[in-house]
Amino acid sequence: MYAIVEIGGKQFKVTKDLRLYVPRLQAEIGDTVTFDRVLLTSENGTVKVGAPVVDGASVSAKVLDHVKGDKIIVFKKKRRKGYKVKNGHRQPYTQISIDSFGGAKKKATKKKAEAPVKEAA
Repeated sequence: MYAIVEIGGKQFKVTKDLRLYVPRLQAEIGDTVTFDRVLLTSENGTVKVGAPVVDGASVSAKVLDHVKGDKIIVFKKKRRKGYKVKNGHRQPYTQISIDSFGGAKKKATKKKAEAPVKEAA
């Protein structure tokens, strides 16, 4: 079983026990977080596509660590002007482990009670 989940504005294909790095989440290490924006689920060959999300589906994950990505160097230069600027940047990430999938429940449709028909006398 796998699902496509939107986390922090990015889409990830997740399976059970998968560890991945997502944009920084506001959660403590060891907390369990639930993602409700499930865009697609696949189980035993049955694929459910949401419009835009699958109703009732959710994915829960455990926060393992907060880390920074590799340093990216930003270097700006204008030739013959003596202008050079060197900056660095490290993107913050959260490492999570996928624990479980919440089932995509079918919508329960309520049947309207039929109005009594008045007979003309």
